[in-house]
Amino acid sequence: MLHPPNGATARDPIVRAQGRNVSESSASNHRNMWRFGSGACFVILLLAAFGRPLLGLANYAAHSSLHSHILLIPFVSGYLLYLRRDQLPKERVADLPLGILALAGGLGVLLFAHWLAFAGRAPTDNYYFVLLTISFLCCLAAGGFFFFGRDWMRAAAFPLAYLIFMIPMPDAMADALESASKYASAEVANILFHLSGTPILRAGRVFQLPNITIEVAQECSGIRSSWVLLMTSVLAANLFLKTSWRRIVLLAFIIPLGILRNGFRILVIGLLCVNVGPQMIHSPIHTRGGPIFFVLSLIPLLLLLWWLRKGEIRARSVE
Repeated sequence: MLHPPNGATARDPIVRAQGRNVSESSASNHRNMWRFGSGACFVILLLAAFGRPLLGLANYAAHSSLHSHILLIPFVSGYLLYLRRDQLPKERVADLPLGILALAGGLGVLLFAHWLAFAGRAPTDNYYFVLLTISFLCCLAAGGFFFFGRDWMRAAAFPLAYLIFMIPMPDAMADALESASKYASAEVANILFHLSGTPILRAGRVFQLPNITIEVAQECSGIRSSWVLLMTSVLAANLFLKTSWRRIVLLAFIIPLGILRNGFRILVIGLLCVNVGPQMIHSPIHTRGGPIFFVLSLIPLLLLLWWLRKGEIRARSVE
């Protein structure tokens, strides 16, 4: 119950204004709570509707060396939202046009996937999960616009956009990247072999060393490590850098870094085969050494991030 301040009566303008402000604040909080509850129910219903495809995607990712990162992406995105919780607008106004547009896109992709199956041209598992994940993310974005509004979605843009990495890499894209990476890695390995003074004969992706012949195969492309490195750099750029050009520099560094890492790995395996014995081609450093070289590639990435962040801090202090 409201009491008039300092003996004022309920008819005074100040008392009426205070009562109106409290009433409006209460109504606004009620609307926001309703939108939050409705949005949570929408997400639950959406997860139920896409439950079978999402479980299939999780199983597909768990058994794929290239897509295993998909299982972690929702948790990373959720954590990023938690970090930005104080930056999210408290007032939530529905944006129906963008919500309808996103929902139409999601349902359109879903209908297209089912039409392909109905027409007898069912896509492979990879392309099926690509389409269904795109559909799910579009419908999720539609819920955000419907229940939280454009300003909220703008503030949560990066955590939600990071969910794009849930989409499996299409097979055609993976094949093209692997092919380009193995040829580029062979070129770098050739340079490194010459710099090391190792006598070699080269024919394309085949290297004739003193006591063994090795070929840079598809598995040597390092596409999985490079993809994870890209996701790591995108996350680091957003968390630690504020200027656009510094973020671009960090992301652009991933391509040469990935190729250099693959070339260095080929050099190490080749030198081990020459100096230790041909049996090193079957050693763990070749068959299971990927994580070691991935960690090594993080060192120059972190050094570049440190240098860019230091320059950014220095520039701010001058301003």
